[in-house]
Amino acid sequence: MTLFLVKARFILAIAMTFLSVQSAFAQSPTERSSQLVKSMSLDEQLAIVYSRDGGGFGAAAIPEGALGSAAFLKFPARLGLPNLEYSDAGLGVGDPRRVRAHGVAVSLPAGLATASTWDPDMAREGGRMIGSEAWRTGFNVLLAGGADLTRDPRNGRNFEYAGEDPLLTGLIVGATIAGIQSRHVISTLKHFAMNDLETSRMTMSANISPGAMRESDLLGFEIAIESGHPGSVMCSYNRVNDLYACENSYLLTQTLKHDWNYPGFVMSDWGADHTTVRAALAGLDQESSGNTIDSRLFFGNALADAVHRGQVPQGRVADMARRILYAVYDVGLPDHPPVIGPIDVAADMAVAQKDEEEGAVLLRNAHDILPLRRDMRVLVVGGHADAGVLSGGGSAQVPAIGGNAVPVDETRLPWPGAPVYFRSSPLKAMQALGLGPVTYESGTDIARAGNAARHADAVVVFATKWSVESIDSSDLALPGKQNDLIAALARANRHVIVVLETGNPVEMPWVNDVAGVLEAWYPGAAGGQAIARLLYGLANPSGHLPMTFPSATTQLAHPDIAGVDARTAFDVQFHTDQELFYDEGSEVGYRWFDRQRQTPLFPFGFGLSYANFQLGGLQLHPGAKSLSASFTVRNISRRQGVAVPQIYVTLPDGGGRRLAGWQRIVLAAGESRTATVTIDPRILAHFDAAHDCWRIPKGDFTVRLARSASDNGSTLVISMPEWIMAP
Repeated sequence: MTLFLVKARFILAIAMTFLSVQSAFAQSPTERSSQLVKSMSLDEQLAIVYSRDGGGFGAAAIPEGALGSAAFLKFPARLGLPNLEYSDAGLGVGDPRRVRAHGVAVSLPAGLATASTWDPDMAREGGRMIGSEAWRTGFNVLLAGGADLTRDPRNGRNFEYAGEDPLLTGLIVGATIAGIQSRHVISTLKHFAMNDLETSRMTMSANISPGAMRESDLLGFEIAIESGHPGSVMCSYNRVNDLYACENSYLLTQTLKHDWNYPGFVMSDWGADHTTVRAALAGLDQESSGNTIDSRLFFGNALADAVHRGQVPQGRVADMARRILYAVYDVGLPDHPPVIGPIDVAADMAVAQKDEEEGAVLLRNAHDILPLRRDMRVLVVGGHADAGVLSGGGSAQVPAIGGNAVPVDETRLPWPGAPVYFRSSPLKAMQALGLGPVTYESGTDIARAGNAARHADAVVVFATKWSVESIDSSDLALPGKQNDLIAALARANRHVIVVLETGNPVEMPWVNDVAGVLEAWYPGAAGGQAIARLLYGLANPSGHLPMTFPSATTQLAHPDIAGVDARTAFDVQFHTDQELFYDEGSEVGYRWFDRQRQTPLFPFGFGLSYANFQLGGLQLHPGAKSLSASFTVRNISRRQGVAVPQIYVTLPDGGGRRLAGWQRIVLAAGESRTATVTIDPRILAHFDAAHDCWRIPKGDFTVRLARSASDNGSTLVISMPEWIMAP
């Protein structure tokens, strides 16, 4: 009888455990996080509102349980939750100290390349790849999802982001985040907000009216949150209207948590917090890696003291903890532990290559010089194309598999170090295709390169410019003597193609003297293979610019960057103070050019293809409180290609035209298709900050079907009544 009771109790215990697990799965992340927080003591809650140094910043030793990266957080043992392991991952999983056994990671191309695809599905696929590599490496929080708009094309971090338009940025970055989180890894959305320059980023105040901010930079973040549902939002270093972003209640509480109903948590950028009480009450939920950059710790004992003194309500700390736990449950961390092991390098390289092939932008193709004929004698010049492809620097840097293709003694250089070239040589990839003789000149001797160019059927010259976190460029020029090299080659050979590896637009004084220009951005770990396939027509260029290429800095809303010559990292920037007034408001990038009636070098949305397309049949379809546009696209060439027809809207009260939607359409030769774009009503509206609502003005709206922001295309005018929408 006793044995029977023991067995019965054992079976009952198993059944109860099974039911408990089933119940947990049945509960929503909101319910699970709320219940757990109620069971936690104040000390337990305080223990999770700041992360620790994970050993990635040169600490003497990596803390127990950490992986040697940006940060980690150990939950109280009784909660049974996995440690949070944080890694930089703007374009791939970082390994700053190169300490992890499986630290090899594949880098995607620059964020601008992904944005140039205008393809949320591609962005989502890239996010899944990064998330999967993180999961295989033991990470479950990725510092990814950069959504700051390109307000200045000299910003050192533009390459990480998605361009100058809030709709394109929001949908591309949101898709990347969704892809990452599909692998049970929390992604951030950063840097919230107005972190649009690196110069004086630690103290600079970005000054802009709330309404204009909501229509531009914040709209990009809002759409990314709606489409990507990031577990965390990272507040930025800079001040916004004189308040530091990480203690700015308008940003963190009024806009993010109240108007947008954001359920996740706000973490600070590293060293971006400055106070305890003010930051906690403004809406900061987690201090990042305390003691890494700033020796003070604001959310440790200081926060506990503030609670005990009644300066911060205990309920606010509970809310911080609940939001962190919500993110943990929302992506399923407790239920899907990582399986640490080697990544599938070949499969992930294929994703990176596809991203670059879709994202490279063909800017010029005089006399159809591209694709290169297979019998051509091709001379490749410059850009270390014999060794690899350039990447952007800073926290988005992914270590090159096999080491830097252009060796430097990185131990002698302070952060952010030296330029890194991935071992994906365009020269070797072109030669490997076996299509025709391909030779190389370094370009360091301009006369020698020019002489070699005279004996080639075509010349492909690679031009590079390194962009890096913490430093803005002082101009839009190619560095060194690269313009002289390109000009000399163009004099020697009329079939010169320039391949740009840059993280921003550059001036092109030689543009009318060369036959072709391909903007490859920073092309990622498989960039060489992608570029070779694009040049020879094995892949058809389909990228379209996510940012305007100005002819000169004099065309910009802010021709000068104050303090740009104080170009070092954290130590100087802590002591540099600037006020920047964005008096152009929401007229960012192409909107500014349209309002000023200026002609850029290349407009936003521009991109050529080896196929040709015809657009027509624009029709508008108004609803009670909606508007959509339909149109027809036809491939009038003899090869398959990708068209990216775009819809722009001009509001009744004027201002620059606004991107209202697009379709990315793959068409076989001769194929035609009808497409429909549903216009987000916020694109038709102004934000009324006084009444905290979106207000669509009454009047005539001009709607354009166009190939770029400068193309007038097909135009229709529609009269609409006033609408008012919630914030």
